Amino acid sequence: MSTSMVEGSPLKLMLRFAMPLLAGNLLQQTYNIIDAAIVGQTLGAQALAGVGASSSVQFLVLGFCMGSCAGFGVPIAKYFGAGDQKKMRDCVFNGAALTALIAVILTITCSLLCNSILHILSVPSDIYADAYRYLIVIFLGIPFTLMYNYLSSILRSVGDSRTPFLFLAFSAGLNIFLDLFCIIVLHWGCMGAAIATVTAQAVSAVLCLFFIKKKMPLLWLEKENRIMQRNTSAELLKMGLPTGFQFSITAIGSICVSGFTAGMRIKQFTMCPFDAFGTAASVFCSQNLGAGKADRIKKGFWEGISVAVLYGLFAGVILVFLGRPLSMIFIKKDAVEVLDASAKYLRCMGYFYWSLGILNVARMVTQGLGYSGRTVLSGVTEMIARIIVSMGFAGTYGYTAICFADQTAWVSACIYIVPTCILCMKKSIKTLEKRETLREA
Repeated sequence: MSTSMVEGSPLKLMLRFAMPLLAGNLLQQTYNIIDAAIVGQTLGAQALAGVGASSSVQFLVLGFCMGSCAGFGVPIAKYFGAGDQKKMRDCVFNGAALTALIAVILTITCSLLCNSILHILSVPSDIYADAYRYLIVIFLGIPFTLMYNYLSSILRSVGDSRTPFLFLAFSAGLNIFLDLFCIIVLHWGCMGAAIATVTAQAVSAVLCLFFIKKKMPLLWLEKENRIMQRNTSAELLKMGLPTGFQFSITAIGSICVSGFTAGMRIKQFTMCPFDAFGTAASVFCSQNLGAGKADRIKKGFWEGISVAVLYGLFAGVILVFLGRPLSMIFIKKDAVEVLDASAKYLRCMGYFYWSLGILNVARMVTQGLGYSGRTVLSGVTEMIARIIVSMGFAGTYGYTAICFADQTAWVSACIYIVPTCILCMKKSIKTLEKRETLREA
């Protein structure tokens, strides 16, 4: 059910909102590992390599999908906080239409360019067929990915993070069952793994739609809301497209540096709380911006930063001192060199993990206040910093330079986004104060 964040303790509200998000993120990471294990154990290393060959492109394309849907949710949260249900529903309809348009464009473009993409990635000939069959199905399933992410985004915008988690949990279980069925029973190989993923996502999307129709009359559209409006669409695109590009730019920077190692898998797990805290702070600030509550915006921002930094310090200590034992979950203990490399990567990252908490919250709050265009520059800053370190210093310092590429990117982006976020808050608060003055006059 919907939850307003314009009254009550900001910290309690954000933590309550973040918990289902965190559980969902951890569940998604767990599923990714299980999915890879099923493909690797049942089809062999070559098939697993075929699936892995396209993962960077998936990250790029699906990251844009998720970012755009998250951006479309910001105006919805703002109008929900303001109590303007008509405008909120107008945004829901226009956002749905824009999401459908993006789905058509991306599905057609990516499907037609699938061969070219794999050639650009220099996928080896022995795994090319598996990679193509897997990737083309994922591309054809983009509409379902967008549908689920958009419906989840509008539910979160009105304070319901629990329902999307429940459907994600169901989807993950269904995905595992369909993986086994399509691969072992139907013998569809890598294509079967992709079909399982797309089918599970489609089921989740339909469940979200059914839930909104039956349980969320607040979001169900009347005839008067089902009209395309130029101003509303422009407001949504202003938020959605920059956020989508920011997600993709961050993905490009990560692709330039990172490999699929044990250290990366552990990093993805420990990053989940940052994403949850950032999203919670963004929705909180969006709703309170709509409600005109300036003090709560400031308090939510600083409390969000505090929680994220505390978690970053805690997680950093874990990575510094327990990086090697954690790596042994994925690597046999006799692979000494690989373990050493993974432990060093995690240890170096742990020293600066607190900065990622600041970056995520500041970036998401900036987006939540309606300045999504400025968050793109933080993604560009990250990408440039990673490329400079990995290409400019790797020749001299080798693997050590790679180990510090992420941290350099995070700190560099923080130097830009924190003062930018504070400036955006001041502008938003000043606008609210002017509006209040005019109202009193």
